[in-house]
Amino acid sequence: MPSSDREQPLGLVELYRPSSVAEIDIVAVHGLNGHALATWTTDKTKCCWLNDASLLPKYLPKARVLTWGYNANVTSAKGRSTSSDRILQHSQTLTAHLIADREALAYSQSRTAAKITHLHTIFTCTYGILFFGTPHHGSSKATLLSSLEKIVSLTIPRKVFQTSSSLVHALKEDSETLQEITDQFAPLMKHFRIFFFWEQERTNLKYTKDYIVDEASAAPILDDTERSGIAADHRNICKFDSKDSPGFRTVVAALTRYSSNAPNVIAARLARVEKVLREQRLCEAQEMLSGTIEEGILQGL
Repeated sequence: MPSSDREQPLGLVELYRPSSVAEIDIVAVHGLNGHALATWTTDKTKCCWLNDASLLPKYLPKARVLTWGYNANVTSAKGRSTSSDRILQHSQTLTAHLIADREALAYSQSRTAAKITHLHTIFTCTYGILFFGTPHHGSSKATLLSSLEKIVSLTIPRKVFQTSSSLVHALKEDSETLQEITDQFAPLMKHFRIFFFWEQERTNLKYTKDYIVDEASAAPILDDTERSGIAADHRNICKFDSKDSPGFRTVVAALTRYSSNAPNVIAARLARVEKVLREQRLCEAQEMLSGTIEEGILQGL
């Protein structure tokens, strides 16, 4: 989503906290050239559905809502600063911020060593994921690159884009990385409730109108996942200013279902993980003890 001219909040920002103890956390993460607040806020009415009292908090009053901001600018055009970090680095930072707040996903799944087990809890405690117009599994590198180029063109003049070899190179690198991440994420999908949303209207790119991320890329047809179109372009696919906004009811219905089921499912997961990790630590201790005994016998000889 294109970013706003307002200053970008960095890190986790709490947008809504229930009066009682929160049962779940909802974390909104913007995309390329996005903004922690503007991505979710309508341009005309300046309504952010994540914390507007008549929207998300009304339907999910026991959920804490956060947004995560990071430097997703891909060019310094228009005076914006850029970050040297890429997708993997951003995911590592997000995981660390979530851990600090609670005391992304393919990264945290592998963090099971004793000293970093806390990172694995982010994977374990994630129940559902909603993707809004996100280039996803099934896309070729060429298709991913095309989608990234279109997203950039929403805020960067076409002439600047065509003459910036460093920008084109960076996007090629990101498209290759994104392809690797989608391949890694595919086998993990079975652990989560997944809902894909695609844009049903073409975005005005000044020189033409086009879908930024087409249906096949944004909403691959996969077992045990949900998918739906939203009657909006890429700029507005995740912006709602009333309960009657296109897509809002579908999004809230999904979040309500996931929020209802998540606590019990996560509790069972945590119990299973604790048992597995306890057995793993026991095996490691036995191996260390066995190695120490063998070393002592050899020294004795």
